Amino acid sequence: MTQTHTKWIKADTEIFWGEIAPTDHVVQIYENDEIFLDTLAGYVGGGIKNDDTVIIIATGEHLALLEKRLESFGIHVNHLVTEDRYIALDAEETLARFMVNGWPDQALFNKTVSAILTKAKKRDKKIRAFGEMVAVLWSQGLNGATVQLEHLWNEFCASQEFCLFCAYPKTGFTNGDLSASLDHICCAHSKMINGAVPGLREVHY
Repeated sequence: MTQTHTKWIKADTEIFWGEIAPTDHVVQIYENDEIFLDTLAGYVGGGIKNDDTVIIIATGEHLALLEKRLESFGIHVNHLVTEDRYIALDAEETLARFMVNGWPDQALFNKTVSAILTKAKKRDKKIRAFGEMVAVLWSQGLNGATVQLEHLWNEFCASQEFCLFCAYPKTGFTNGDLSASLDHICCAHSKMINGAVPGLREVHY
């Protein structure tokens, strides 16, 4: 079924993250790493402030840069890790657990993510997660697999009630297929962050 945009709402960062629902699936198409990491740090920092459990599945580089930002805010990541309040996983290593011949195997995906969520639920707190595995697949030209993975995530968000944020660099979308590619990605999400200018843009489907 094709989804269409029905309403756009502009909101600043604090309001946007403060109003996300437990089952929201949020996407950002960002211009550069600085914008992306600022947004991610706000998302993670807000979750920690609310005493949520935070799951981060990102590239090794982004994990390191995120932790530096959090430390600069006075958030001690090592302490959070020991309490299972901050669960950080490498995106490529996690992908390897469920990708089969360039396609996400649903049974293996469910097993992998279920194990992560089981650990996160030990605290009996709200969960907010970030996943960069889709961006890794997209960068490899596996567009169909990317969209499939987004849909698998949607099923988990709905059944397990946790918020998921994912992000793609705008450079991954070529001029020739930019519009069509954005439609495919955006329609797999409930809200979209405008990563090109300060502030956020929210879209409901």
